[in-house]
Amino acid sequence: MIYIETNSNDPKFNTAVEFYAFNELAKQDDVFILWINKPCIVVGKNQNTTEEINQKYCDDNGIEIIRRVSGGGAVYHDLNNLNYTIISNGRSGEAFDFKSFSQPVLDALDSLGVSASFTGRNDLEIDGKKFCGNAQYVRSGRIMHHGCLMFDVDTSVLSEALKVSKDKIESKGIKSVRSRVTNIKKHLPNKDMTVIDFKTALKKYMNDKYDMEDYTFNEEDLISIKKIQSEKNDSWDWVYGKNPEFNIKRNRRLPTGKIEANIQVDNGIISNVKFFGDFFGVMDVEDIAQKLIGVKYSKLDVTKVLENVDINSYFLGASLDEVVGIIVD
Repeated sequence: MIYIETNSNDPKFNTAVEFYAFNELAKQDDVFILWINKPCIVVGKNQNTTEEINQKYCDDNGIEIIRRVSGGGAVYHDLNNLNYTIISNGRSGEAFDFKSFSQPVLDALDSLGVSASFTGRNDLEIDGKKFCGNAQYVRSGRIMHHGCLMFDVDTSVLSEALKVSKDKIESKGIKSVRSRVTNIKKHLPNKDMTVIDFKTALKKYMNDKYDMEDYTFNEEDLISIKKIQSEKNDSWDWVYGKNPEFNIKRNRRLPTGKIEANIQVDNGIISNVKFFGDFFGVMDVEDIAQKLIGVKYSKLDVTKVLENVDINSYFLGASLDEVVGIIVD
């Protein structure tokens, strides 16, 4: 078995490494990868990113948003979260088998004095609380199984970053299922263990069981990995443009009156906008709606379109920031 340690906390790079290993290195042997990401949210392949995250909170706190190639729900990572991947060949035609792929992690935890179990569709739990969600990507008889192990994650940040807006969103995306969560560290007999210690222990367990061989990327590997990163998580289209068609209804009450925006978004691009409310203005808000059609559904792009508009002519007494905030966080 090939062992890879990315030695990077960049989630965009790490997910590219994973996909490169799946496409290329797994031709040689099965692969095991361990890595730790800086704060980020990873959404599933089939999810509506806008519906899963608190974009404003993430922007304000430097939390990156990325999309993986596998399905499943959105998860929060930070520097106390250990991610693992197992890539295996020769399973053509088999159903997704989350339990057997999760067993090495359960066995490793047992060796450290923690009793954990597989439950439901794809979760690992300790005392009825989730500490790991798993997902899989399958192609041509090859399986990528990966999970995020909550070692000592800041759950207060997790809950805020994944706190979906109360605005009404109707989407064809796959929704995340929220569960009660726990950290592995609080259940360990050795309370001094760090996430790095835990990574070392998990690697040792896997090495004893599978006789792994460390792999070091060469220049050609890194060029290919960077190309994958550029095509996927460096790309707005991959992270947000893959959003399925969705409608969102947002409203705010300002001192000048209530403003409601009904927005249609297709593949991350605004295709229709209607404004309603008891606000005042001397110009027809349909003019603004027309300017927004074809614009990326992001705060930056909406602001660029409206910053040269006399907002007060349309929404009397409202500021640019307030109007942009009504359309998108």
